[in-house]
Amino acid sequence: MNNRAFYSSTLESFLKTPSEQVIGQIAKHHTQRLEHAQTFAWEAQVIALQCLKQLDDKGGQIYFEFLIPRMGKRADVVFLYRGIIFVIEFKIGSSHFHPADVRQAHGYALDLKNFHKGSHNRYIVPLLVATSAKGSNQALSYSDDLVAAPLLTSGEDLCELIESVSQQTDAKTLEKNEWASSGYLPTPTIIEAAQALYADHAVQDIARNEADTQNLGVTSKQLLDLIHQAKVEKQKLICFVTGVPGAGKTLVGLNIANTHSNPKDNEYSVFLSGNGPLVTVLQEALAMDKSSRQNITKAAARRETSQFIQNIHRFRDEALDGSKPPEKVTIFDEAQRAWDAAQASAFMQRKRNQPNFNKSEPEFLIEVMDRHQDWAVIIALIGGGQEINTGEAGLDGWLDALEKGFPHWKVYCSEQLLTGEYVSNGIDAIRLSKVQQLSSLHLATSMRSFRAEKLSSFVHHVIAGRSDRAYALASQIHAQYPLFVTRKLSTAKSWLRSKSRANESKGLLASSNGIRLKAEGIFVKNKFDPSAWFLNDHDDIRSCHFLEDVATEFDIQGLELDWCLVGWDADYRHNGNEFEHWKFKGTKWQRRRSEEDKRYLENAYRVLLTRARQGMIVFVPKGNDDDMTRPETFYNSTFDYLISCGFKEI
Repeated sequence: MNNRAFYSSTLESFLKTPSEQVIGQIAKHHTQRLEHAQTFAWEAQVIALQCLKQLDDKGGQIYFEFLIPRMGKRADVVFLYRGIIFVIEFKIGSSHFHPADVRQAHGYALDLKNFHKGSHNRYIVPLLVATSAKGSNQALSYSDDLVAAPLLTSGEDLCELIESVSQQTDAKTLEKNEWASSGYLPTPTIIEAAQALYADHAVQDIARNEADTQNLGVTSKQLLDLIHQAKVEKQKLICFVTGVPGAGKTLVGLNIANTHSNPKDNEYSVFLSGNGPLVTVLQEALAMDKSSRQNITKAAARRETSQFIQNIHRFRDEALDGSKPPEKVTIFDEAQRAWDAAQASAFMQRKRNQPNFNKSEPEFLIEVMDRHQDWAVIIALIGGGQEINTGEAGLDGWLDALEKGFPHWKVYCSEQLLTGEYVSNGIDAIRLSKVQQLSSLHLATSMRSFRAEKLSSFVHHVIAGRSDRAYALASQIHAQYPLFVTRKLSTAKSWLRSKSRANESKGLLASSNGIRLKAEGIFVKNKFDPSAWFLNDHDDIRSCHFLEDVATEFDIQGLELDWCLVGWDADYRHNGNEFEHWKFKGTKWQRRRSEEDKRYLENAYRVLLTRARQGMIVFVPKGNDDDMTRPETFYNSTFDYLISCGFKEI
């Protein structure tokens, strides 16, 4: 079991074991400081489950504190009975079946279904036991994936409920040892992954499968070894880490930063990103998690988490006085997006009162780390595609800076740096001949979507106007990853709400230049709070779940949701033959002329269409011929094109 459960036993043995012995076994594996309330809860659970002696069959298997790695939590009890997996969540003393508790129990069941090999084709029934609530009579209802809607009970009729479910369900025999030892394949969101790492889970615990575990583990170890080497040998070095989309580059960076997150650590590290919404959301998510785990105020927790993950521009600005940074190791996420000299100089002169600033961000950031007299390490995480901002230096900008001003820095990368989308102008094998190549600095396996590995290829063909290739992939994707399109926003929202279960996230997305979606009730220019949108509860009107506030490509890049509704405006419109690139300014549409501007628009839609983990629906307005900014002709061909790509109409 590899400590997957704190206690496991056959039902027959459990019923014969004294409760204090069961509790002692559970407590022995508990790593946190035990509170009296926790042991009281376990005792209440053990006593409540004594009712299982009334079951007709004593051949069940019971697990206490069963690990759900993707969520970084443990289910109170998992009970295998007559081929059915019961996930039982207790709320001792609760007099109500709170929606958040129902979603928690349901979420554990869904995670087992989606990520636990032995549970893929099994009936799973979540049970919420609120011990002081009035019993709730509800019918057993399974979804298509064999996960039941949560059943609610005070515990008094728990035995009868389990027996009733088993009689209504024609489940195949489940071999408990085979089930328990089957692999667990979590694919966490970046928020979940950051929380798990910050709570001291190993990076291997949150990788999707054996290949990912090895890949992530090897890359992390290689980087930690290089950091140690730099310290011992008094070297300055930079490591370029590449990977396919969704392979876990950010996860590796967070792991390094978390390993050396103590400012007193001689290898003190910091994770830097220029993605403002990502930094804001991760800082707040870590603060919320730390606050609840350690029972401290969120403000106190936020002071620590804001040091672990920082905005790269804050780091840059604090170094303008020539001081030496406290960190010996800096991890730059999406390092290819650092500003070139023109963009950086214009900003620093205009916004930071630095009239003599004339460097690219890579040049300045390397110079900052070079202020350390003995050793320093830069880890540059390099992605490809999806550029949505002007003035990005690219990989070329980093290499130029190193060659011109810092030849004493050792450079490490994978040979994959010279292939595919990582190549940029001016980079070739000759130029990199002095670079030390390590294959472990490339992550080759995508972890992003457990539903559709081919989604990014499908979206690539959609954006490129290749409907035939997109359609061929859509037919392979649909069974596991729904792709729909509609002309009614209300229909799209209803579909999204029907698909999202338990704590699964859902949200409304649109292009930042989708200005005329305003007529449909989608306001892309509204003030946006990313942490509230991503992290707040389902019943908070500011959260993504309400489908009121819309996130643009700038808000959602680097983050993801389970289910997405994408509003498609006339800025990227299909005319029946090809896509046209437009920009809405003032009161009318203007054509985008430069190839760079066109590419940013294409990548904006590429970002929007790759944010959903489980499925999406696209809303294309019907338009209105009485409004010259959105006549029907602006939208009809786009809708027809998406149908030809394989999106199904609702």
